[in-house]
Amino acid sequence: MAPQHSNRNPKPVKIDVALNPAEIALLPERDLDRTTCVAFDILRATSSMITALANGTRAIHPVPTIGDALSLKDKFPDAVLGGERHGERIEGFQLGNSPLEYRDNPPARIVTTTTNGTVALRACDHARETLVGALLNLDAIRRRITDRPSVLLVCAGTFETLAAEDVLAAGMLCAEFPDATLTDSADVALRYSTLCRGDLGGALRRTRNGAALLEKCRGAEIDWCAQRSLYDTVGVLRNGVVAA
Repeated sequence: MAPQHSNRNPKPVKIDVALNPAEIALLPERDLDRTTCVAFDILRATSSMITALANGTRAIHPVPTIGDALSLKDKFPDAVLGGERHGERIEGFQLGNSPLEYRDNPPARIVTTTTNGTVALRACDHARETLVGALLNLDAIRRRITDRPSVLLVCAGTFETLAAEDVLAAGMLCAEFPDATLTDSADVALRYSTLCRGDLGGALRRTRNGAALLEKCRGAEIDWCAQRSLYDTVGVLRNGVVAA
């Protein structure tokens, strides 16, 4: 007698989106034991991390504060300090937060702290899995989470407010899963992304952070971050360290 096979389809992935820093602040109290988190800080922290990893960096230590970064530098003397406050390189640090700084021969080990991106990543420390997301690696992220039952897309934001470019990236990822069960916030991200996906560079330039970069003549950084799936690299946060 032939074996019996179930005709039931696999349960679709459930996708939620944390849209702003207020929601991120609550993540340490949230049960994420069965959840894969994907953190987005498109302009520019996660884009810089993916660029560094794709070009040879072996370990990135994202930390919330400058004091944390300096302490880790003492522990890992070979590490290079990178990051920003108010969009500018931190005094005494060797690198800032531009992905172009991490494109050619980046350091093997980086300790980084940024205003929002590293905070968002570390808020997901207790998740089943935490991934570094960007437009630069969107297809690689899609493949990675295809069989995950519960996914939370974490939009790092700007200071205390929503950042449209992060919501755009989250929505574009949602669009890759037409059978997914979306929360209301995921549906909002999806709908916003449909308005922007034809011109990612233009969409990023119209955001608050994009405008700030343009004022500083950093349009090349926006154009770099707007490239979809340039890299097949996924950064995974384990025990406080991001590696490919």
